[in-house]
Amino acid sequence: MISKFFSGFSLQNEEELFSEYLIDNDFTVSGFSYGATKAFEYALESKKRIDTLQLFSPAFFQAQDKKFKRMQLIFFKKDKNAYCKNFLENIIYPSILNKNDSFNINNYFVEGSLKELDELLNYTWEEEKINKVLEKGINIEVYLGEKDKIIDSKAALDFFKKFSTVYFIKEKGHIL
Repeated sequence: MISKFFSGFSLQNEEELFSEYLIDNDFTVSGFSYGATKAFEYALESKKRIDTLQLFSPAFFQAQDKKFKRMQLIFFKKDKNAYCKNFLENIIYPSILNKNDSFNINNYFVEGSLKELDELLNYTWEEEKINKVLEKGINIEVYLGEKDKIIDSKAALDFFKKFSTVYFIKEKGHIL
């Protein structure tokens, strides 16, 4: 059993989608997208032994301008259902569609909040904090999909490659 997994925005129990990548032991902390920021903060603050921190498609919006972030929040407030439908379609592109035509992302859906969306859009990955995690002896692995429609995976790659092992997976999207 994975010691700790943090779910993405508007999702729950989706760790099975990453089973081919997850390290199955008591000393690994993992998170997907918004959950990657939560997993990172947990590893930063935890006094427990953590050997590996796995970040799957970490929410990386610091390359986006304020207008982009503001528009996302406005669209969410205006029509939460339409926003979530579009969001779910974008997170499954193209990976899940090619893997399994009967896959239904709605099985993992839970209604996210405006507060959570605001947190993920405005989260900043700080080099100082990353270095503190590394100083604790925690190995950081980042998994990014080349065709991610949620985050700018190339900007995330350029940022995270200085601190971690990055797996940049061709022909994959946000859900690898």
